[in-house]
Amino acid sequence: MHHRRHHARCARADHDQHAAPDERSQHGAHFGRGRHGRGGGLRRFFAHGDLRLVILNLVAEKPRHGYEIIKAIEEKVAGAYSPSPGVIYPSLTHLEELDYVTVGAAGDGGKKLHEITAQGRAYLEANRPALDAILARMAEASREQGSPAPQILWAMKNLDRVLRLRLSRGPLSEEQVHAVAGALDAAATSVERV
Repeated sequence: MHHRRHHARCARADHDQHAAPDERSQHGAHFGRGRHGRGGGLRRFFAHGDLRLVILNLVAEKPRHGYEIIKAIEEKVAGAYSPSPGVIYPSLTHLEELDYVTVGAAGDGGKKLHEITAQGRAYLEANRPALDAILARMAEASREQGSPAPQILWAMKNLDRVLRLRLSRGPLSEEQVHAVAGALDAAATSVERV
């Protein structure tokens, strides 16, 4: 019972925070070049409660798992900020405790998908002005970043991740070294021709 009351107070505090977004605009989140990081720059990007609204909005668009949410946020700000799993997963747990999301069936790769509830949709609509302001700031960050398209940034990070993962599994045979080097050279040549 005490647990529910605590989360009800958190929900009210969140609601109060977002009830008057104009009052927060002067000390809210700011985006810009060089202000990215894995969670360390969170306060520069989102005021208290903003990230939860963004996550809830993404889950409202379609059921998602944590990795997809990280990717979607990173894409929306053109790589200017990438939330860490240590920020996203506790936020999802909190949204679940507030009955704003449920954990549905596992999606691709067996990862659990988070889905918005009716209560979550009502909360999102009650905070629509604040959410719109946050999304506008994120769009502005994307424009200011002046970096390659989010899809290119994500592909670059994915290549780096896959290479590190493969190399960490142990030494490559001579044939494998040639195969990896050939694939990388072919990719470099293809990009050069674009």
